[in-house]
Amino acid sequence: MTDLKILIAGFGGQGIQFAGKLLAYIGMYTGKEVSVIPSYGPEMRGGTSNCSVNVSDAPIASPLVVNPEELIVMNLPSLDKFEAACESGAKIFVDSTLISRKGVRSDVEYFYVPATGIAGDNGFANLANVVLCGKFLKETGLCDLATAAPIIKKLVPAKKPELYELNMKALEIGYGL
Repeated sequence: MTDLKILIAGFGGQGIQFAGKLLAYIGMYTGKEVSVIPSYGPEMRGGTSNCSVNVSDAPIASPLVVNPEELIVMNLPSLDKFEAACESGAKIFVDSTLISRKGVRSDVEYFYVPATGIAGDNGFANLANVVLCGKFLKETGLCDLATAAPIIKKLVPAKKPELYELNMKALEIGYGL
């Protein structure tokens, strides 16, 4: 049974809201119940940003994710803020390029992914969020790459088709880690 309570957090401009939208679309595309609540400061770029996403086989009682079972963090302030709130047994995905400290809890599973470094090394520096989503998909089993491909195509602006290939490459690399 699918029941994911996901919180994605980082700075504005890191693609936090895009990652939330991607995971929500994947949930919808696979026939799940889905809720999404974006949250960001007035600064947008550089301010804090997070997104609550629920994906479930059952109706969702509350759309807000207060105690995530899956946490994707792209900056240290987000790890500091949300790590303690995670449920026991949670999966925490950390952009280890930008976050040097290790997790402090022994009752959760950490996945350290140098997403920003990988993205920069592969020529798509602004897609670290998608690299993390690839790792998330693999570890949670939400969907495979073939299922994600048409969703990426739908989310990429029609005026920029070259972004589809870059997003797919980022997702594939993350999935392969």
